[in-house]
Amino acid sequence: MYRPVATAAATGGVPTDNGDYVVTLDQVPRWNDAEIRSSLEYENEDPSFSKSFLSDPLTSHGEESGTNGLASRFPVDHEINSKIYLWRGQPWNLEVDAVVNSTNENMDEVHSSQGLHAAAGPGLAEECATLGGCRTGMAKVTNAYDLPARRVIHTVGPKYAVKYHSAAENALSHCYRSCLELLIENGLRSIAMGCIYTEAKNYPREPAAHVAIRTVRRLLEKQKDKITAVVFCTSTSSDTEIYKRLLPLYLPRDKHEEAVAISKLPADVGDENGETIIHERKIRIKPLPKKVIPKPSQSPAEVPASDVGLVQRNSSYLDTYLDPAFMSLMKDPDQRRQEQWEKTAQAQGGWNCAKMLGFGDIGGPPLSAAEEYSLHSRYLAKANSLNLSEIAEMKILYRGGVDSEGRPVMVVVGAHFLLRCLELERFILYVVKEFEPLIQKPYTIVYFHSAASLQVQPDLGWMRRLQQILGRKHQRNLHAIYVLHPTFHLKTAIFALQMFVDKVVWKKVVYVDRLLQLFKYVPREQLTIPDFVFQHDIEVNGGKGLIVDPRTKYIYHRP
Repeated sequence: MYRPVATAAATGGVPTDNGDYVVTLDQVPRWNDAEIRSSLEYENEDPSFSKSFLSDPLTSHGEESGTNGLASRFPVDHEINSKIYLWRGQPWNLEVDAVVNSTNENMDEVHSSQGLHAAAGPGLAEECATLGGCRTGMAKVTNAYDLPARRVIHTVGPKYAVKYHSAAENALSHCYRSCLELLIENGLRSIAMGCIYTEAKNYPREPAAHVAIRTVRRLLEKQKDKITAVVFCTSTSSDTEIYKRLLPLYLPRDKHEEAVAISKLPADVGDENGETIIHERKIRIKPLPKKVIPKPSQSPAEVPASDVGLVQRNSSYLDTYLDPAFMSLMKDPDQRRQEQWEKTAQAQGGWNCAKMLGFGDIGGPPLSAAEEYSLHSRYLAKANSLNLSEIAEMKILYRGGVDSEGRPVMVVVGAHFLLRCLELERFILYVVKEFEPLIQKPYTIVYFHSAASLQVQPDLGWMRRLQQILGRKHQRNLHAIYVLHPTFHLKTAIFALQMFVDKVVWKKVVYVDRLLQLFKYVPREQLTIPDFVFQHDIEVNGGKGLIVDPRTKYIYHRP
């Protein structure tokens, strides 16, 4: 019935009739127990770290900056910590009130958590067949049959796609919350939960763990008196390490862990329920301005009855409260077209200083909000319909981790931008597709200009067009552009962008001369850095006779 569990045997588990073991909660250490803390500290030690080429950015930068007076979003709560357990093993070997089964919409045995139905017996599959399936993000409860638990709570995790990242996060958060709510509704008080995702659904492990822990924390803050134990069960060593690393961020056990978590938590940790906040979908109601409407010069009595409908009301005071994209659509089409012609004629008739200086054609009229939105939507729809894998393989643009304040990072490698081998229009489509999930909230760009001056780069006219396609949301949510190893020519080009294209975006450029300086803004472990960048950093910063081992990143004298 049960598979032998080494952990249970070692801790003195209770044997069943067939010789297997049942693990009780007394045998599983709590999250705030001393042995958990000491083992975590030991496992996090890296004896070779002191020999590393670069110092630890988190330690050095974090100690200098401190918490900057920020209040913790997840303060220490010993009562909640006492209800949290972390256990390596299958949930159905635990003697708890309920265990969680990650399944599919049909709740069939093939797509359920591996080994659950074999341990529970045939009665579980028969009862699941009578429930009529389960929707993604929801949960249903059945008897546990031959398991040591009293009930099995079944839930369906979401499929993951980058462009639907926020929807997948919220669906996964709803899975965990639905399981805990069903636990309370059925009068149960302890639950063992495995990782509610499958490799087939492509949900990344670490983001899924963030969602799981913060959702459980938020619900326990409201229902701590109704739940006595939540056991996070992991089946692989990688999952165990992820949970050990993330649990102190959301469930700190002392003030030191709470202070460290402030700098390491992601920028978006959800709302009061742990769900992702999407500001664009919030309904915002602003009060109408208290402004006196000017009275018409002609009294109503003097206006003929047939002309009353022709009297225009002064509504200019409402213009600032309406969306500019919506307002542009309200205009007469002929009027919009005439305005566009006038802008184009004015731009062509002017003196294009940037073009004369060799920066390219960056003239032309600015786009309205509605035009930018329409342009971005067309490019995004086309990008999602094409296979752009050949551009992804060039590694010009790829996702990094997060910066020191938890914002996601996009990495750009200038030396990989081979203009002679690249179709610029397809590259723009790839940029739009990769940036789409990032620009929904604050993010950071890291640009490696190391050795990029050897390659031909596109002119500023192309850069202006790309910026227009990405739209105003990209401009608003961009936090900073960290440029590593800038050259004089690059600084001149960026100055031209500031002068002729967009002062707001290009004023966010931060020049970084060496990698150690960059790691103050973006931790080293959050970046995948090409080997030639390390070598270039040594050479431009005084190490002409040195070379970097590409595997260990140690420094050697050039033979």
